[in-house]
Amino acid sequence: MLSVSNLSIKFGDSLALQNLSFSLKKGESLGFVGESGSGKSITALALMGLLPKNAKLVSGEASLQIPDSGETFNLLEIDEKTHRTFRGNHLSMVFQEPMTSLNPSMRCGKQVCESIILHQGVTKEKAREACLKLFGEMQLPNPEKVFRSYPHELSGGQKQRVMIAMALAGNPSILIADEPTTALDVTVQKGIILLLKKLVANRGLSLIFISHDLGVISQVTNRIIVLKEGQLVEEGTCDSIFNSPKHPYTKGLLMCKPPLNVRPQKLTTVSDFIETSDQHLEVEVISTEQRTEQNGRIYSASPILEVKDVVVEYTLKRNLVGKPSKSFRAVNKVNLNLYQGETLGLVGESGCGKSSLGRAIIGLTQTENGTISYLRKEVGRMKSHELASFRKQVQLIFQDPYSSLNPRHTIGEAIMEPIKFHKLAKTESEVKQKAISLIEQVSLPTDSFYRYPHEFSGGQRQRVAIARALALNPKVIICDEMVSALDVSVQAQILNLLNQLKHDLGLTYIFISHDLSVVKYMSNRVLIMKSGELVESGDPDEIFQNPQTEYTKNLIDSIPQIRKT
Repeated sequence: MLSVSNLSIKFGDSLALQNLSFSLKKGESLGFVGESGSGKSITALALMGLLPKNAKLVSGEASLQIPDSGETFNLLEIDEKTHRTFRGNHLSMVFQEPMTSLNPSMRCGKQVCESIILHQGVTKEKAREACLKLFGEMQLPNPEKVFRSYPHELSGGQKQRVMIAMALAGNPSILIADEPTTALDVTVQKGIILLLKKLVANRGLSLIFISHDLGVISQVTNRIIVLKEGQLVEEGTCDSIFNSPKHPYTKGLLMCKPPLNVRPQKLTTVSDFIETSDQHLEVEVISTEQRTEQNGRIYSASPILEVKDVVVEYTLKRNLVGKPSKSFRAVNKVNLNLYQGETLGLVGESGCGKSSLGRAIIGLTQTENGTISYLRKEVGRMKSHELASFRKQVQLIFQDPYSSLNPRHTIGEAIMEPIKFHKLAKTESEVKQKAISLIEQVSLPTDSFYRYPHEFSGGQRQRVAIARALALNPKVIICDEMVSALDVSVQAQILNLLNQLKHDLGLTYIFISHDLSVVKYMSNRVLIMKSGELVESGDPDEIFQNPQTEYTKNLIDSIPQIRKT
């Protein structure tokens, strides 16, 4: 159906894609794997005729065969008007972030109906029927309600299903899914994977599935293409790639994800494989005895942070005089203790209250009830100087470093700001020297001081966010989904960095995530949250081996495992 040969694309003087060739058969699921910047998404955008203005097509051919007529068109040569007739009708795309792809000011049903009317030329009534049918096929609960809802009223998984419905509005023969499960809960991710597999089977679709997660790719695709810096480094069936990878880069990607059966001292990164000729790297594992001894030291002392019966509510509706008439309880009477030197994992699906609890601890979200105490002093009763000290000692790293950094400030200015505010250095030169030292501490080049956030990759920006949190010499850092949207290779580097900083600086972490493999690797103890309440807690190994609730068992079963024969 699709044959691409010698596709090369430039951004300025640098090649983003170099002589890429591949083919796609009818009913086939083809996976594209690689780190950010490897050329996965730019390949999809080239096929869709949506290349950015600063991208230049150097060479290549992309022949698409129209199923009904048998005609063949070169997607890289047709004009924009012809491309518009192809998009949606013959090939369609599901983008990574549904919230930015959907119009926030339009109801979801209307947006999908627009696509149906455009591609199928039917009346509004027929489009509405087709839309509801699509929502049913997407297994959306209560299609009528979803039809009337705005994007912000739906969960991440539901928005992604609406995007898939919109992509299918023109009955395309090829569907391109660009990271459709990134940053979704494991349970929601599992649902999207099953849905895509069902669509391929029932509709006879050809699927191009783009991801950096080999576990997800193995669940969806028949054949895999591995890209590195715009070049194809390996291609083959799932079995050949996962059972006997040839290229060191592929081996590195396979080894980056934290394993569930053992706990390495340090996660393997892609560079470990590329920089060595050793094809069988030895991984040093933390023994059960070492973990028992470590936990004994941690839990023999008194807790440094205590949360008792904390309730967090959000107002959904107010009456005529402005008083809340309807509210949502995000955190419901949660109790927890945090110990010096501990990494406490907080796990659950989106909307379970993890981030709300983290924000309540730091004071960014108001609590309706309960107490939060730090070093046996209740935060709500602290005097101004005590509160200032608390805010220095307990820091929060947000999920998206790009939106938490000011795009108009250099990295140096972003890191110096809290140092200046809390007067942790006497002179301007001391402030600058401390900022440079922090940049080096998180393994960023020194010239990063003068650069802006947009000049960095996602992993580098996350390092900047860590450096800024470390600027105040904190004792506790709350990590809120800080690695959820990163490539597995970059994720491994950040997790290794966090563990190194914990060892060097004696830090304590609350690690919030929906990725259970990451939480299991990082944590001394895990708390499972559901609907604002703690439903299970304990040692990560014990919880994984013997979950006590059906909810926890479902979370563990939903972790995408690499299929190996």
